[in-house]
Formats: sequence, C-alpha cells, structure tokens
Amino acid sequence: MMRNDLSVALAGIGGAGSLLRSSEPVSLSPVASQAASLLEEAADLLVMNRDFAAALDRCEKGCESLRKDPENEDADSSEELKCSFCTVGIQALAEMNRWREVLPWILQYYHEPECWPSRILELCILLHSKVEEPHVMLEVARDWLHSSANQHLPSYGLLAQLHLFHVLLPLRLFAEAEELIRDCKALSKEQQVEAYESIKEQRQQWLQKEEEECQLPDERPEMVWKQRLGLVSQKVLTILAQLGRVLGSLAGQLCSIPYRKTLLAAFMLCLIVVRLDPASPTSLPFLNRLIQLFHQARLAAFSPHSRPPVQD
Repeated sequence: MMRNDLSVALAGIGGAGSLLRSSEPVSLSPVASQAASLLEEAADLLVMNRDFAAALDRCEKGCESLRKDPENEDADSSEELKCSFCTVGIQALAEMNRWREVLPWILQYYHEPECWPSRILELCILLHSKVEEPHVMLEVARDWLHSSANQHLPSYGLLAQLHLFHVLLPLRLFAEAEELIRDCKALSKEQQVEAYESIKEQRQQWLQKEEEECQLPDERPEMVWKQRLGLVSQKVLTILAQLGRVLGSLAGQLCSIPYRKTLLAAFMLCLIVVRLDPASPTSLPFLNRLIQLFHQARLAAFSPHSRPPVQD
C-alpha cells in the first residue's frame, strides 16, 4: 500500500544502520548492539523477503529490548534505533493493510505525539493521506506543530507543509490552514505565497462544487418533474397510457360493439383527466371511475355475450 513511500521509510534505516554497524565495536552497549542486529534483520525481512509479519515481530522485539535497557549507556543511539524500528514497523503494518493499527502501535513507544521524531510523523501523514483518512492525523499533527520544542527543528517547515496539503486542505479547514501559514516562520516568503494560493484555489473549487450540487436539480428538469409528480402521478400516467393504447386498438370496433356507450364514456373521461393535474387530489374520483369503465369496456369488447351491460 505504501510502496511509493518506501524510500521515505528506509532512508533513515540505511543511514542509521550503517552508522551503527561502523561504530558498533567501540561505542554501542550490548543492548544497543543486539537491537542493531534486530533492525538489520527487520529491514531485510521487509525489503528482501517481504515477510511483513516477521519484520514487525523483529521491530517489536527491538523496541522492547531498548525499553528494558537498565543502564541506557547510549541514549542517542537508542533513540535512533527506536525511531528506525518504528519506521520499519509502520511500513510492515501498511503492507499488511493494517494501517488502522499504526497510531496505537506508535503510541506504545512514543506516548506523547509532540515527542514523535519528525520522520515518523511524516510517514504517518503520508500513510493516512494515501488511505484517504486525513482526520486521523489532525490532532497528532496539531500537537506536534504547536510544540515549541519542535518549531526550531530543520524539518518543521516540511511537516507544516505536509499538514497543510495532506490534512487541513482535504478536511476543508481553510481558516486553520491560513493561520498555520501565517504563524509558520520556517517557511520562506515564496513558500507562504504558494501555500496561500493553494488555499485560495482549494476554497474556490469547494465553493464551486457546492454551487453545482445546489443547482443540479435545475439542470435536470426531468428529474425534478418526476420527484414533484410523485409515485401516484406516475402510476396515473401509466394507466392513461395503457388506456389510450387499448382504446386506440378498439377504435375500429366501436360501431360493432354492443357496449360502445361504455367505451365512449371511458374515452370522454380520459380526455377530461388528461386536462387535469394528475397529481391533484381532485382528479382521483375521475381516475377511479376511469379505471372502472376501462375494465368494463375491455370485458364488454371481448366477451359481449357473457357480461351485463353498464348502467348509465
């Protein structure tokens, strides 16, 4: 599902893994060294073997081993390893179409959203945008961007843009989007102008779509006519059409049918009802009488000797 973002997911893994492998003999604690081996194995299972369940299992074991390290001799390396484990884990869950589990899974290891590494937040925003569920990341991204500790990070401008284009605009939160751009000092003037133009364009498209939906009934008068006419009126018109066809087929036999008064009466009622509003309640008695005469006329026409004459 997230194959297009695989390079994003693995960019940090390659860098961290190579750094840890090169410095492992001299600077890593035994726990971090074991975690680095698990990370390399998880990345191979994800990319080479495409065994996503096994890759996720290695990530969980690696995070648990780092969390249980009592001495925490190399905090920086442990944090980098945990971030890389979570990055691989996100990718594995997405590939197994278990993207709904990503946020709860990440919150096991990073309890506060504002403490997430920027790489994890970036990948989560892209993932939920891809599955068209941007609202899931709304509060998480808000908390991260509003944290003063994150506003000085080099990646802050990128995360603000991702939040704008993949969360706020799809949710039509235009006022909040404008406020974000106005207060974001990490964006250049050119980036701010481009962002404002995008907000303006998205708002205009949304307003135009709303207007088109409101005008849709006027553009399709036949649909409006059917809705106003109602089911009863459509049934009436169907009956009138059937009666017209039958009367037309019997027109040549009017002079030879003993019960031509019935047919003529039905024909006259048909003309009267056609001039009335079929949807009006006042036309219902005429229609009931018309249907009755229609059936009597049909029986009289085809069984003249077995049916009693219609009483005027």
